[in-house]
This record gives sequence, C-alpha cells and structure tokens, in this order.
Amino acid sequence: MLPLKQTISLLLLCCISSFTYSQEALPNFQELDVFELEYVTDPNISPNGEQVVYVRNSMDIMNDRKVGQLWIIDSNGDNHQKLLSNDQSSYSPRWSPTGDRIAYITGTKQGSEVHIYWVNSGKTARISTLNGSPSGLSWSPDGSQLAFSMQITEPNPVLVRAPKRPKGAKWADAPRVTTRLKHEADGRGYIKPGFSQFFVLPAEGGTARQVSSGPFMHRGTPQWTIDGTGLIFSSNRNEDWEYDFRNSEIYHLDITSGAYTSLTDRQGPDRNPIISPDGKKIAYLGYTDKVQTYQINELNTMNIDGSNKKQIPIKLDRNLAAIQWAADGKSIYAMYDDHGDTKITRIALNGKHERIADHVGGTAFGRPYGGGSYTLSDQDQIAFTVTSTEHPADIQIINESGSNRITALNADLLPFRTLSKIEEIWYTSTVDGESIQGWIAYPPNYNPELKYPLIVENHGGPISNYGFRFSPEIQLYAAAGYIVFYPNPRGSTGYGEYFGNLLYHNYPGDDYQDVMDGVDELIKKGLAHEDQLYVTGGSAGGIMTAWMIGKNDRFEAAVVAKPVVNWISKTLVADNYYGYANSRYPGQPWENPEIYWKFSPISLVENVKTPTMVMVGMNDLRTPPSEAKQYYHALKLLKVETCLVEIPGASHGITRRPSQLITKVAHVLAWFDKY
Repeated sequence: MLPLKQTISLLLLCCISSFTYSQEALPNFQELDVFELEYVTDPNISPNGEQVVYVRNSMDIMNDRKVGQLWIIDSNGDNHQKLLSNDQSSYSPRWSPTGDRIAYITGTKQGSEVHIYWVNSGKTARISTLNGSPSGLSWSPDGSQLAFSMQITEPNPVLVRAPKRPKGAKWADAPRVTTRLKHEADGRGYIKPGFSQFFVLPAEGGTARQVSSGPFMHRGTPQWTIDGTGLIFSSNRNEDWEYDFRNSEIYHLDITSGAYTSLTDRQGPDRNPIISPDGKKIAYLGYTDKVQTYQINELNTMNIDGSNKKQIPIKLDRNLAAIQWAADGKSIYAMYDDHGDTKITRIALNGKHERIADHVGGTAFGRPYGGGSYTLSDQDQIAFTVTSTEHPADIQIINESGSNRITALNADLLPFRTLSKIEEIWYTSTVDGESIQGWIAYPPNYNPELKYPLIVENHGGPISNYGFRFSPEIQLYAAAGYIVFYPNPRGSTGYGEYFGNLLYHNYPGDDYQDVMDGVDELIKKGLAHEDQLYVTGGSAGGIMTAWMIGKNDRFEAAVVAKPVVNWISKTLVADNYYGYANSRYPGQPWENPEIYWKFSPISLVENVKTPTMVMVGMNDLRTPPSEAKQYYHALKLLKVETCLVEIPGASHGITRRPSQLITKVAHVLAWFDKY
C-alpha cells in the first residue's frame, strides 16, 4: 500500500492527465451545432434599470427555423426566466414609462397583434384587432397609448375587366398589374399595393386609430411629444418621393387634427429623430447628399418646432446610428463601427465624446457582420448585445456596479467545443499605401509546423465590414482544416468616409488588390501557400470572388455565391434597381453601358481557369438567379470545371434557415476538398 502523500500525488496526476485529455478531446464546432446556438436580440432595460426583457432566439430543428421568445432577467443576472407561458414567437418588447407594463407583438393565426404584460400580476392580454402587421411600438409619455406603423393595403390596378366565367369553370388567375416604382423586396417577395400609416391604440385595449394619411410611407418608430399630442418621425412626403428615395425629412404630426409640419428641409436623409427628456429639443442624424457611394452622417439638434438647427461638432469620422438622449439631456449616446468593432459612445453637445462600450453585436447569425442594439434606463444604465469570436450575442449591463455580462446562452455548448482562434492582421495596400485590416481564423488545435490550405472569405455590401465577432460559418470552415482570411478592403465601413468612398465609380477596382495584398502577406508569413489557395464570398463577396478569378488563376477552386456578374442586366432586374445610377456608376446602364460592362465580372470570364461553383437562392431578388446562371452558362461554354447550386426557397439571405447555412458551408467545403 502506497503512503498517503504518494497516493494523493498519484490521484492529482491522474486528475490532471484526465483533465488534459478531456481538453484535447473536445470536438470541433460541427454542422448540427448550428441548431443548438442561441442569441439575444432587442434587449430592453426597464426604466429603473433593475430588469431587462429581451428576445431569446433559438433554432427549431424540426421546423428548420429561428424562433424568438421573450425572456426577462434581473440586471445583476438573477431570476432569468421566460416571460410568457406560451410558445408563440414574440418580439419588440417595450417597457411602459413607469415600468409597470411591457408591450410586445406576437404572431397569431389571424396575424400579428399587440399584447400587454402586467409586471406585478404576470397577466397578459391582447389589446388589438388589426388587419396588418404592426411595427415600431412606442409608448405615450403618460402610458395611456401606444403608437405604431402598419401598412394599409389597396387593390391592385385593373386595366381590363375579364368576361364572366361560367359557373364552376376553372380559369387561370387574373394577371397582376403593377404601376409602382418599388413593388418587390428580397425576402418579402411581391409587395401588396398600399401605404404604411401611423396608428395610436389605447393601452387598455380598443380601436386602433389611423392618424397619418396620404400616399406616403410612414415607417419607423414614431416619437411622442412630451404632452402626448403629437408624433415626431422621419419620412419623405415630397411629391416625387418615389424617385427622390434618398431624401427624407423630420415631421411633426398633430394626432388630433392630422396636420403636418416639416421640421427639416434639405436634399438628403434626415432621420432617427429622438426627443430630449425635457421635450424641448430633437436630436437627429442626416447629411446633405453629395451623391457618392458612401457618406458619413452628421449629428444634429434643433428645437421641437424645427428652429435653431445645430450640427454637433463631433470629431469622429464614423457613421453614427441608434442615437439616444442621456437622462440629463446634456449628452447623446450613439453606436458606430470602428475597425471591425461596434462601439457605444456618449457625445456631449459641444462635440466631446467618450467611448462607453465595445464589442456590440453578435446578431448577424451567419458571418461576422456588425449589428446589435442597446437601450438606456432612466438613470443611463445600459443594456446591449455583446459578442466575441467565442459566442454570439449575450446581454451586457453597464451601471454603477461596472460592466458585466449577465447571460451566457451558449454555455451548454461552446465551452465544450474546440473553437478556432481568431487573430487580427494589418498590412499595407500596394495601390496607395492604405492600411488594410483583416482577420485570420486558425483550425482548432493549429500546429504551426503543418501546412494548411487557405480560404479567402470576401464580405458582402460592399459598404459593410467583417469584425471580431462570432461566426458559425467561419468556425465550420476552420474546423474542416482551413485557415480562413477575411479582410476589410477599401469600401468597408468603420474606417472613415474617405476609405469607404474609395469605391465611387471604381467597383470592383482597387479593392481587388487590397485582398490580393492580404493573400501575399499571409504567404510571406508562412500561413498560406501558393498551391493551396481557395476563395469564396457572397453578394458583393461573390462579385469580388468572380473578379479575382477573372484577374488571376492563383486559386485552386472558387465558390461564387449570389453574385452580380453583369451590372447592365442586374441593375434593372433587382428589387433595388432604381438605386444604383450615379452613386455607384455614372448615369443609367443605357447611358453608360461601357462603364457598367467594364466593372462586370462577366467581362473577364474568358480569363477564368479556376474550377468554380456558382451558388444562389432561387428566390433571390437582390442578386437574381439570372446573374448566377449567366456566369454558370458562360463557364460551361468555356469548358471550365463548374457546377450550379440553387437553394430552393432561399432569398438573398441564403442562410436564413439553419439548414441552409449548413448546406451552404457543406457545398463550399465539398468543392474545395475536391481540388
């Protein structure tokens, strides 16, 4: 029998060995793990700062969809519980001004309806009977009413009256006639005719009363004036509003008389109006439109009647979003993207600003895009969605106790997976010396002595950015044994107006070289190898991928996902067909066909030697399937190794359903593994 000391030492050694082995044996992130992921959206902190209600998003594996349900948690992380006893999808939780009720929207068999949850009793009730889907819930200051936006549909135009069909005859459906500029939207399909209007609804239930009018779109979240008699909102009520789509103004609407007052008047978007706590001022975002690819907005204030307009002289070359007044009315909170990280800042009225929070996001489910949201209590406590490369959105609280993450929705999954290690990289563009940022994801248990293939993952937009955020797609690529490089070339947001606007009349252009410079930098570092390069990307990333393989044959294989390959055909077929001229390329396609063709990847297709998979959602209205088919057909005629992958039921958000995300990644990896 061993002495006690030796026995304890042996037991400790066994425990350490067992722990080490279990750590090494942790599986990589796997395809079906996608269905186990959860994430937070829309966290709303109570007026007293003591609780947060939020939407908890999970994956329904049996119905292949995301489900959002309301949960509530104390600000210290205690009492985490489901708010409602039913399993219906609910969203848009909004605290009443006194914190005694929560308004929210739930989908029913008859349509979406407004509900109230009474905090003290835990009882709920539906308070509306609507013939549409409400959005933008907003409480009146005294808590007696709710305002919201809802579309009122109208009949389709009819040009001819069909003859009376015989009784019992089965004729074809009548044609659908369209006369509107905007008549469809990706992910939504055909838009029924009609206009969005504002309504007010008694908080105790009753009839929703339409308060706006006219053939205009009244959307967003209306802001109540402090006396509860009016709504402040952003819209475009100009006569030529359909074609003047980049313009919007701030308006005041008297909810009794229906009278409108325009509070701003300039060519450009004025939006996101927020009323100060004392009801005397409005803060808003906007700019005078210079008609370019990317433009930074300004933070402005004005009196409640539209007088005394001032631009806050903030020295921050970043695009602001989601502004909110501080409780004392002396400063304004806002979000902005900076170098692949979304931040919250507090801006004094003299322009001085202080960063309050980092790592906002984690709500872009597939790839590492920005996003996220935050709310303020009456004492400026903050609840926001926080992310990292190791987890999607959770709730972070900033209050007198400090900054604390109070949820860990994936603690039952991700700590038990070996995740990819993510590193930041900076390098210099050979075009003009611009500094370019990107990220490198290493395979789990990466061994620097081994040689790994490289995937270049190009982001969409192109006016967007990848960042230091959790991404199941990146994790799955890395878990399959690839190093993944995802850069932010020129045109990406979070680097200032000049950098973002470098694509003006030059897209794709020098951004291509920015990506290739990154590839060369990784080769120089020994992380990438000339004979093991692969490239993919979706939307603008699909454009870049097609452009890259048209410019060089350095890649072993490529996957071009939901691309634009022909700007002439795409521009006039896509759901946003009216928005490209001049801000992207000079003039319309028929005015400058040479320019549109010059920047079309199909113009380079004869150079392509790279085996290329082309992938698209069959219901994509943003980069229509006809674009993908053009590219596939051209490659077939050129006898380039290729295949066309069409995703049934998928719109431009090709990974909207969990199985579609798995399908996309699996096809990309299968194609790369083949080569």
